[in-house]
Amino acid sequence: MSKVGLGSRTEARSWIGAGRVAVNGRVIRTPDHWVDLELDRVTLDGKPVRKQALRYVLLYKPKGYVTTYKDPEGRPTVYHLLQEVDQFIAQVGRLDLDTSGLLLLTNDTQLAEALTNPDKHVPKKYLVKAAGLLSPEQVEALRKGVELDDGPTRPAAVDFIRQSASSTFLEITITEGRNRQVRKMFEEVGHHVEKIRRVQYGPLLLDVPPGEFRSLTLEEVAKLKSATSGSKSGVGSESAAGPKSGAGFKPAIPRSDFTPSRFTPSRPKTTASGSKFFPPKSKSSKPQATNRQRTKPQDANRQRTQAHGVKPERRNSRP
Repeated sequence: MSKVGLGSRTEARSWIGAGRVAVNGRVIRTPDHWVDLELDRVTLDGKPVRKQALRYVLLYKPKGYVTTYKDPEGRPTVYHLLQEVDQFIAQVGRLDLDTSGLLLLTNDTQLAEALTNPDKHVPKKYLVKAAGLLSPEQVEALRKGVELDDGPTRPAAVDFIRQSASSTFLEITITEGRNRQVRKMFEEVGHHVEKIRRVQYGPLLLDVPPGEFRSLTLEEVAKLKSATSGSKSGVGSESAAGPKSGAGFKPAIPRSDFTPSRFTPSRPKTTASGSKFFPPKSKSSKPQATNRQRTKPQDANRQRTQAHGVKPERRNSRP
């Protein structure tokens, strides 16, 4: 039921348990019952179940929304932001309550399973504001991988952006999808994550305002499928994460515009540098110098008198 886009897995199980689903005319009550939609006739409340058109949606999940269909605690879910979508689409992976950013949703279960398979090495990029000042050694530890309770993490691409008086701003790319992995990685090196936002998933970039969504193009879907080919993206290599020495503490791409005030933009902007979230600081608002110079009053007087063949009167200086 969930695979054809009729509802979530939880809903499908409840329908089956209530005896509302039949296969080839026989009511089934086992959610694990094997069905071939090409050969079997499946009905829900007596109506045939058919495959629906595939749908792919990119959503900017704001902080404070739960990545689930229904929340028993009554908190807002990402589906409150998708009420205009007229069919069920499931989230590809999750973002926790305090994490914002790019969330992909689709009813293409085959692609969703491939994207969340860690063996496919699909990269996911995050912008992170960490409490405290990370040292070059701590950044290098994140790059090489740290030991968590469920095992060591893979090498990650980490770009240092800037430091304020009490925080460090970085960009980190991982190819796994463990629960709260990025937060746990920073905790392991002794720093708490204050803010985190996912800005890229495979070839997809976050390019919509917070709380809004858009459908993927056919080209983007093709690129997503290509990203699940299984080839490693090079995350953690020297080319992706920077040099392996302490000198790698400098960012691969300068991000001087990554400031706390712009960590949550009201609307993303596309700049010439390709960044959609932290546009470069505007240049000085002073008017630009022009080739045209302003004529001084004395010069204007001299020009007028010379034009009439009269010498300009010499003024006495003040005593």
